[in-house]
Amino acid sequence: MSLTALSFTLLFVLGTMLVSIWQKLGLEKDIAIGTIRSAVQLLAVGYVLQFIFRAEHAAFVVLIIIFMISVASWNAAKRGKGLPGLVWRIAVAITAMELLMMGVLLGLHIIEPTAQYIIPISGMTIGSAMVVSGLFINHIKHEIQRNKGEIETLLAMGATAGQAMQEVRARAVKFSMIPTIDGMKTVGLVQLPGMMTGMIIAGADPVVAVRYQILIVFSFTASAAITSMLLSVLVYRLFFTANLRLKLPETIN
Repeated sequence: MSLTALSFTLLFVLGTMLVSIWQKLGLEKDIAIGTIRSAVQLLAVGYVLQFIFRAEHAAFVVLIIIFMISVASWNAAKRGKGLPGLVWRIAVAITAMELLMMGVLLGLHIIEPTAQYIIPISGMTIGSAMVVSGLFINHIKHEIQRNKGEIETLLAMGATAGQAMQEVRARAVKFSMIPTIDGMKTVGLVQLPGMMTGMIIAGADPVVAVRYQILIVFSFTASAAITSMLLSVLVYRLFFTANLRLKLPETIN
């Protein structure tokens, strides 16, 4: 695709901004900022990846994955403002997921141990883990607020923090997995995923593209499950004081 052809896609953005102005939605500024940021970020990443792919040095691959995990953890942690230590707990969960996923993919020779494979797949799974983390944090806060009385009753009866939060944690994990599971059920029927579509447009055999997409779908599901389950173990204690008194999310500072 030429730069001229690519520039014509801005018509979609301009059309959306005009609709926003016409309907007085006030979204045109956010759309403009988002458009500029996404274009700059993607172009910058393209040049960085081009350099890394040519260099084929393991240190560069590790650095960019660390950067991805750091940004993902920071972004997901914004859902739990006021929770001390939340960023590093999310980072631990995502890092553990990444090590496990790459260990399986590389150990079983499912993908080749090159930057061309490791970085894109890592980026997609880390991005999926980021979304799941944000959903988990958001929902566990909601569940604690809604079930405050039940949790405090269990604590008063001698339950540990883990026992009192068991049902809340389970519901938060299930909620965070809903988009991933729904996506699995409809993939190929309602939507043709981005990786598969990109490969087909680039001229790859559709069957080969489907095989890679199946790899991504399964990886997404595993990464989502691992991340949310680890977070359910790492995060729940943040909602209690040292003497096991419940701290409501809105009162945490």
